[in-house]
Amino acid sequence: MTPRWPLVVLALAACTPDDAPPPAPQADEWDQKLDDRVVDYNAALRIASLRLLGELPTLAEIQGVAAAADPKAAYEQQVQAYIANPKFTRQMFHFWQDTLKLGDDPEYDEAAAFATGVTVNNRPFADLFTATTGTCATYNEVTFGIVSGDCTNGVPTHAGLLTHPGMNRQFDSNFGFRRVRWLQETFECTAFPAEIATVAEDEGGASPYTGMFPFKSIAGRENGGRVDFLDNTSLLCANCHSNINHIAPLFGHFDTLGQFNASIVAKTPLSGSPVAVMGDYLPPGEGMAWRHGVPISDFPSLGHAVASDPNTAACVMSRLWNWALGKSDIVDGGNRVPADTIAAQLATFTASGGKLKDAIYNIFTSDDFVRF
Repeated sequence: MTPRWPLVVLALAACTPDDAPPPAPQADEWDQKLDDRVVDYNAALRIASLRLLGELPTLAEIQGVAAAADPKAAYEQQVQAYIANPKFTRQMFHFWQDTLKLGDDPEYDEAAAFATGVTVNNRPFADLFTATTGTCATYNEVTFGIVSGDCTNGVPTHAGLLTHPGMNRQFDSNFGFRRVRWLQETFECTAFPAEIATVAEDEGGASPYTGMFPFKSIAGRENGGRVDFLDNTSLLCANCHSNINHIAPLFGHFDTLGQFNASIVAKTPLSGSPVAVMGDYLPPGEGMAWRHGVPISDFPSLGHAVASDPNTAACVMSRLWNWALGKSDIVDGGNRVPADTIAAQLATFTASGGKLKDAIYNIFTSDDFVRF
């Protein structure tokens, strides 16, 4: 006997109109939670004062916002007053000490003081990588003032923090690789590998090669290098070093004290710790580059490449946002900021030429900051 259930199915299908509306999408739980937030300018004022001044708001400031006919305008005016306060300089100095992982040493503090000066004077953030003068500043803990000063570590043309003696001294390492890692993690907000190709390549290893540069564009034993960055046991080395090796030769010119030398002076991990040579990084004929297709030749060109990288602007905004909200480090703590969260602030930041103080004001007066 033929089973009858297929006929039932057909009958049900025939009763379903072709133009029936699709089922309503389920509401996202987190979108609902975000929509449930309410504006609380007094709560925002407390956090803003702690971040921007390092102290709680006064009773007069609290009452001024709470009793205002337009609390939004009163709050925004108070944020402007905080940013204009000399104590804001102190807060930014400590922010940059933490961000740069440089501080509590006179030479290290000069890097944080320089970055603070760029911030409080509302200079473009590109100056962090391209400024040729005033890159060794000092911070006065009594007056909260920043005094500009020039670095004297032998660099032909300075490039902001990239050529700073304190940074290069603190992150000294074999081949200068720690200096490159510092740059990547601090201002790109990601660990290496820096670039990942859309199509992986099989180079005979246990895992594929995913770098953007050609596999043999970095040095290995088969093309003259004394350290085999092309080792295909796992290919993890090449995936990261395809970018690292195209940048590191520049940083290899700084010695252990952060002093610049005309030739590469960084040591290698080889027996006897010999000094590195260009052929240890890249094979003959291969040029340096910030990213694949972005060649560099010296620190000024590297500085302009970093400053022009859209990821750098997004990273700076993400770090400022996490600081405002009291989050931990983006790389070390994994507290990444969703692109949609800072899209409006990033667009304004980029359009304004990257003014850091304006960006801070926009963050502390944004809808997301004042809603709880």
